[in-house]
Amino acid sequence: MVQKLVIDADPGIGDALAIVLALRDPAVEVVGLTATGGRVSGQVATRNLQALIDCLDPSRLPRIGHSSADSSPLLQSPSLDGPSGLGDWDVPVVELHQRHESARVLVEIVRDRPHEITLLTLGPLTNVALASEMAADFFDLLGGLVCLGGSIEVGGDVTAVAEFNVMAGAESARRVLTSPISKTLVPLDVSGRVVLSPDQSRRLRERVGGRLAELLDAVLPFWFRMHHETLGIEGVLLHGVAALAAVTQPRLLSRTDMLVDVELAGQLTRGMTVLDRRREMGPQANVSACVDIEVQGVIDYLSRLMSTEG
Repeated sequence: MVQKLVIDADPGIGDALAIVLALRDPAVEVVGLTATGGRVSGQVATRNLQALIDCLDPSRLPRIGHSSADSSPLLQSPSLDGPSGLGDWDVPVVELHQRHESARVLVEIVRDRPHEITLLTLGPLTNVALASEMAADFFDLLGGLVCLGGSIEVGGDVTAVAEFNVMAGAESARRVLTSPISKTLVPLDVSGRVVLSPDQSRRLRERVGGRLAELLDAVLPFWFRMHHETLGIEGVLLHGVAALAAVTQPRLLSRTDMLVDVELAGQLTRGMTVLDRRREMGPQANVSACVDIEVQGVIDYLSRLMSTEG
Protein backbone atom coordinates (compact mmCIF):
# COMPACT_ATOMS: atom_id res chain seq x y z
CA MET A 1 0.00 0.00 0.00
CA VAL A 2 1.31 3.43 -0.95
CA GLN A 3 1.96 5.64 2.07
CA LYS A 4 0.40 9.10 1.90
CA LEU A 5 2.83 11.69 3.23
CA VAL A 6 2.86 15.42 3.90
CA ILE A 7 6.22 17.07 4.61
CA ASP A 8 6.45 20.35 6.52
CA ALA A 9 9.89 21.85 5.96
CA ASP A 10 12.22 24.85 5.85
CA PRO A 11 14.57 23.68 3.07
CA GLY A 12 17.67 23.78 3.49
CA ILE A 13 19.80 21.30 1.55
CA GLY A 14 19.18 18.52 4.06
CA ASP A 15 15.42 18.91 3.85
CA ALA A 16 15.65 19.16 0.06
CA LEU A 17 17.43 15.80 -0.16
CA ALA A 18 14.78 14.17 2.04
CA ILE A 19 12.04 15.65 -0.15
CA VAL A 20 13.80 14.38 -3.30
CA LEU A 21 13.87 10.85 -1.84
CA ALA A 22 10.21 10.97 -0.83
CA LEU A 23 9.20 12.11 -4.31
CA ARG A 24 11.24 9.29 -5.89
CA ASP A 25 10.09 6.54 -3.53
CA PRO A 26 7.45 4.42 -5.32
CA ALA A 27 6.03 3.37 -1.96
CA VAL A 28 5.24 6.99 -1.05
CA GLU A 29 2.70 9.50 -2.36
CA VAL A 30 3.71 13.01 -1.32
CA VAL A 31 0.30 14.63 -0.98
CA GLY A 32 1.56 18.00 0.25
CA LEU A 33 4.65 20.08 0.94
CA THR A 34 4.18 22.92 3.40
CA ALA A 35 6.73 25.67 3.97
CA THR A 36 7.75 27.05 7.33
CA GLY A 37 10.27 29.63 8.45
CA GLY A 38 13.38 28.34 10.17
CA ARG A 39 16.65 27.67 8.36
CA VAL A 40 15.33 30.04 5.70
CA SER A 41 12.42 32.44 5.69
CA GLY A 42 8.97 31.15 4.89
CA GLN A 43 8.98 32.88 1.52
CA VAL A 44 12.33 31.30 0.58
CA ALA A 45 11.10 27.93 1.86
CA THR A 46 8.00 28.22 -0.33
CA ARG A 47 10.13 29.11 -3.36
CA ASN A 48 12.51 26.22 -2.69
CA LEU A 49 9.68 23.71 -2.41
CA GLN A 50 8.15 24.86 -5.68
CA ALA A 51 11.56 24.84 -7.38
CA LEU A 52 12.18 21.24 -6.29
CA ILE A 53 8.82 20.19 -7.70
CA ASP A 54 9.52 21.97 -10.99
CA CYS A 55 12.96 20.34 -11.19
CA LEU A 56 11.82 16.79 -10.45
CA ASP A 57 8.43 17.01 -12.19
CA PRO A 58 6.76 14.15 -10.28
CA SER A 59 3.83 12.35 -11.86
CA ARG A 60 1.59 13.48 -9.01
CA LEU A 61 1.95 17.09 -7.99
CA PRO A 62 1.66 17.71 -4.25
CA ARG A 63 -0.14 20.70 -2.83
CA ILE A 64 2.19 23.52 -1.77
CA GLY A 65 1.63 25.47 1.43
CA HIS A 66 2.94 29.04 1.57
CA SER A 67 4.59 30.71 4.57
CA SER A 68 5.47 34.34 5.20
CA ALA A 69 7.32 33.67 8.47
CA ASP A 70 10.80 35.03 9.04
CA SER A 71 13.87 32.85 9.28
CA SER A 72 14.99 32.05 12.80
CA PRO A 73 17.30 34.54 14.57
CA LEU A 74 19.12 31.47 15.93
CA LEU A 75 20.89 30.96 12.62
CA GLN A 76 24.63 31.30 12.71
CA SER A 77 26.61 32.94 9.92
CA PRO A 78 27.81 31.55 7.60
CA SER A 79 24.91 29.21 7.05
CA LEU A 80 25.57 25.59 6.09
CA ASP A 81 22.95 25.99 3.36
CA GLY A 82 23.87 29.39 1.92
CA PRO A 83 21.66 32.48 1.47
CA SER A 84 19.20 30.71 -0.85
CA GLY A 85 19.03 27.63 1.35
CA LEU A 86 20.13 25.47 -1.57
CA GLY A 87 23.85 26.14 -1.89
CA ASP A 88 25.06 27.18 -5.34
CA TRP A 89 21.88 26.17 -7.14
CA ASP A 90 20.50 29.04 -9.18
CA VAL A 91 17.05 28.53 -7.70
CA PRO A 92 14.41 29.44 -10.28
CA VAL A 93 12.16 32.33 -9.34
CA VAL A 94 8.76 30.68 -9.23
CA GLU A 95 5.53 32.18 -8.02
CA LEU A 96 2.53 30.24 -6.83
CA HIS A 97 -0.55 31.26 -8.78
CA GLN A 98 -2.69 30.87 -5.69
CA ARG A 99 -1.10 31.13 -2.26
CA HIS A 100 -2.56 29.05 0.53
CA GLU A 101 -1.13 29.31 4.01
CA SER A 102 0.64 26.16 5.17
CA ALA A 103 -1.40 25.61 8.34
CA ARG A 104 -4.65 25.87 6.38
CA VAL A 105 -3.34 23.43 3.76
CA LEU A 106 -2.47 20.94 6.52
CA VAL A 107 -6.00 21.14 7.93
CA GLU A 108 -7.62 20.74 4.51
CA ILE A 109 -5.49 17.74 3.57
CA VAL A 110 -6.17 15.76 6.75
CA ARG A 111 -9.88 16.54 6.56
CA ASP A 112 -9.96 15.36 2.94
CA ARG A 113 -8.15 12.12 3.90
CA PRO A 114 -8.93 11.41 7.55
CA HIS A 115 -6.53 8.97 9.27
CA GLU A 116 -4.61 8.41 6.00
CA ILE A 117 -1.91 11.09 6.21
CA THR A 118 1.44 10.77 7.90
CA LEU A 119 2.89 14.20 8.64
CA LEU A 120 6.67 14.49 8.67
CA THR A 121 8.06 17.72 10.12
CA LEU A 122 11.63 18.68 9.24
CA GLY A 123 11.61 22.22 10.64
CA PRO A 124 10.11 24.17 13.54
CA LEU A 125 6.64 23.03 14.56
CA THR A 126 4.92 26.39 14.02
CA ASN A 127 2.59 25.23 11.25
CA VAL A 128 1.51 22.12 13.13
CA ALA A 129 0.67 24.14 16.23
CA LEU A 130 -1.29 26.65 14.14
CA ALA A 131 -3.18 23.85 12.40
CA SER A 132 -4.16 22.37 15.76
CA GLU A 133 -5.45 25.78 16.84
CA MET A 134 -7.45 26.21 13.63
CA ALA A 135 -9.03 22.76 13.87
CA ALA A 136 -9.69 21.05 17.18
CA ASP A 137 -9.83 17.69 15.39
CA PHE A 138 -6.52 18.12 13.52
CA PHE A 139 -4.46 15.73 15.63
CA ASP A 140 -7.31 13.20 15.75
CA LEU A 141 -7.48 13.14 11.93
CA LEU A 142 -3.77 12.52 11.40
CA GLY A 143 -2.68 9.00 10.59
CA GLY A 144 0.76 9.58 12.09
CA LEU A 145 3.18 12.31 13.13
CA VAL A 146 6.98 12.09 12.87
CA CYS A 147 9.03 15.06 14.10
CA LEU A 148 12.70 15.76 13.50
CA GLY A 149 13.89 17.62 16.58
CA GLY A 150 15.09 17.68 20.15
CA SER A 151 17.79 15.64 21.80
CA ILE A 152 17.94 13.03 24.53
CA GLU A 153 21.53 12.76 25.73
CA VAL A 154 23.81 14.52 23.22
CA GLY A 155 22.92 18.12 24.09
CA GLY A 156 21.87 20.77 21.63
CA ASP A 157 23.15 22.29 18.41
CA VAL A 158 22.17 25.93 18.97
CA THR A 159 22.70 26.04 22.73
CA ALA A 160 24.27 23.58 25.13
CA VAL A 161 20.91 21.84 25.56
CA ALA A 162 18.55 23.02 22.79
CA GLU A 163 18.13 21.65 19.28
CA PHE A 164 17.33 24.10 16.47
CA ASN A 165 13.86 22.95 15.41
CA VAL A 166 12.56 22.97 18.98
CA MET A 167 14.33 26.16 20.04
CA ALA A 168 13.18 28.08 16.94
CA GLY A 169 9.56 27.66 18.00
CA ALA A 170 9.68 26.47 21.59
CA GLU A 171 6.06 27.27 22.47
CA SER A 172 4.78 25.55 19.32
CA ALA A 173 7.06 22.57 19.96
CA ARG A 174 5.70 22.19 23.47
CA ARG A 175 2.10 22.32 22.25
CA VAL A 176 2.73 19.65 19.62
CA LEU A 177 5.09 17.34 21.48
CA THR A 178 3.00 17.23 24.66
CA SER A 179 -0.24 16.60 22.76
CA PRO A 180 -1.83 13.19 23.36
CA ILE A 181 -1.52 12.10 19.71
CA SER A 182 0.77 9.16 19.06
CA LYS A 183 3.99 10.53 17.57
CA THR A 184 7.58 9.62 16.77
CA LEU A 185 10.49 11.88 17.70
CA VAL A 186 13.75 11.69 15.73
CA PRO A 187 16.30 13.47 17.95
CA LEU A 188 19.84 14.65 17.31
CA ASP A 189 21.12 11.50 19.05
CA VAL A 190 19.93 9.52 16.02
CA SER A 191 19.79 11.96 13.10
CA GLY A 192 23.28 13.26 13.83
CA ARG A 193 24.75 9.80 13.25
CA VAL A 194 23.77 9.65 9.57
CA VAL A 195 26.69 11.12 7.62
CA LEU A 196 27.31 10.90 3.89
CA SER A 197 31.06 10.71 3.22
CA PRO A 198 32.80 12.28 0.20
CA ASP A 199 33.52 8.81 -1.21
CA GLN A 200 29.89 7.75 -0.84
CA SER A 201 28.81 10.98 -2.50
CA ARG A 202 31.14 10.44 -5.47
CA ARG A 203 29.90 6.88 -5.98
CA LEU A 204 26.31 8.09 -5.77
CA ARG A 205 26.89 10.88 -8.27
CA GLU A 206 28.21 8.41 -10.85
CA ARG A 207 24.80 6.70 -10.92
CA VAL A 208 22.66 9.83 -11.23
CA GLY A 209 21.79 11.70 -14.41
CA GLY A 210 19.49 14.34 -15.80
CA ARG A 211 18.14 17.27 -13.85
CA LEU A 212 18.68 15.52 -10.53
CA ALA A 213 22.42 15.38 -11.32
CA GLU A 214 22.40 19.12 -12.01
CA LEU A 215 20.73 19.72 -8.64
CA LEU A 216 23.21 17.52 -6.77
CA ASP A 217 26.15 19.22 -8.49
CA ALA A 218 24.84 22.59 -7.32
CA VAL A 219 24.15 21.72 -3.69
CA LEU A 220 26.46 18.92 -2.56
CA PRO A 221 29.93 20.45 -3.18
CA PHE A 222 28.78 23.62 -1.40
CA TRP A 223 27.38 21.57 1.48
CA PHE A 224 30.50 19.47 1.90
CA ARG A 225 32.63 22.60 1.90
CA MET A 226 30.50 24.33 4.53
CA HIS A 227 30.45 21.26 6.78
CA HIS A 228 34.24 21.17 6.61
CA GLU A 229 34.73 24.90 7.18
CA THR A 230 32.01 25.38 9.81
CA LEU A 231 31.77 22.04 11.64
CA GLY A 232 35.19 20.59 10.87
CA ILE A 233 33.84 17.29 9.53
CA GLU A 234 34.53 15.43 6.28
CA GLY A 235 30.98 14.59 5.30
CA VAL A 236 27.46 15.98 5.44
CA LEU A 237 24.83 15.36 8.11
CA LEU A 238 21.62 13.82 6.77
CA HIS A 239 19.19 14.77 9.55
CA GLY A 240 16.21 15.02 7.19
CA VAL A 241 16.95 11.71 5.48
CA ALA A 242 17.12 10.00 8.88
CA ALA A 243 13.69 11.42 9.73
CA LEU A 244 12.24 10.28 6.40
CA ALA A 245 13.62 6.80 7.06
CA ALA A 246 11.65 6.74 10.32
CA VAL A 247 8.53 6.97 8.13
CA THR A 248 9.44 4.87 5.11
CA GLN A 249 12.00 2.42 6.55
CA PRO A 250 10.88 1.98 10.17
CA ARG A 251 12.82 -1.28 10.56
CA LEU A 252 16.04 0.76 10.45
CA LEU A 253 15.29 2.58 13.71
CA SER A 254 14.77 1.43 17.29
CA ARG A 255 12.32 3.28 19.53
CA THR A 256 11.58 3.72 23.22
CA ASP A 257 8.42 5.22 24.69
CA MET A 258 9.12 8.35 26.76
CA LEU A 259 7.39 11.34 28.28
CA VAL A 260 8.55 14.58 26.62
CA ASP A 261 8.19 18.22 27.57
CA VAL A 262 9.88 21.42 26.40
CA GLU A 263 11.50 23.87 28.80
CA LEU A 264 10.24 27.43 28.24
CA ALA A 265 11.30 29.36 31.33
CA GLY A 266 14.96 28.60 31.96
CA GLN A 267 17.51 31.26 31.03
CA LEU A 268 20.06 28.59 30.15
CA THR A 269 17.74 25.73 29.27
CA ARG A 270 14.97 27.26 27.13
CA GLY A 271 14.15 24.96 24.23
CA MET A 272 15.52 21.86 25.95
CA THR A 273 13.55 18.67 25.36
CA VAL A 274 13.15 16.97 28.72
CA LEU A 275 12.54 13.25 28.24
CA ASP A 276 11.45 11.03 31.13
CA ARG A 277 12.03 7.30 30.67
CA ARG A 278 10.75 6.20 34.07
CA ARG A 279 8.13 3.46 33.99
CA GLU A 280 7.09 3.18 37.63
CA MET A 281 5.82 6.72 38.23
CA GLY A 282 4.65 9.83 36.49
CA PRO A 283 2.29 10.40 33.57
CA GLN A 284 2.01 8.08 30.59
CA ALA A 285 4.57 8.35 27.75
CA ASN A 286 3.59 10.73 24.94
CA VAL A 287 6.29 10.03 22.31
CA SER A 288 8.03 7.10 20.74
CA ALA A 289 11.60 8.40 20.67
CA CYS A 290 14.12 6.93 18.23
CA VAL A 291 17.20 5.79 20.12
CA ASP A 292 19.19 3.87 17.53
CA ILE A 293 19.53 3.75 13.74
CA GLU A 294 21.12 1.48 11.14
CA VAL A 295 23.24 4.13 9.43
CA GLN A 296 24.36 2.00 6.50
CA GLY A 297 20.76 0.99 5.86
CA VAL A 298 19.78 4.66 5.55
CA ILE A 299 22.69 5.37 3.18
CA ASP A 300 21.68 2.35 1.09
CA TYR A 301 18.09 3.64 0.98
CA LEU A 302 19.32 7.03 -0.26
CA SER A 303 21.60 5.46 -2.87
CA ARG A 304 18.91 3.13 -4.14
CA LEU A 305 16.37 5.89 -4.73
CA MET A 306 18.80 8.45 -6.10
CA SER A 307 20.11 6.00 -8.70
CA THR A 308 16.63 4.91 -9.80
CA GLU A 309 15.77 6.03 -13.31
CA GLY A 310 13.01 8.58 -13.58
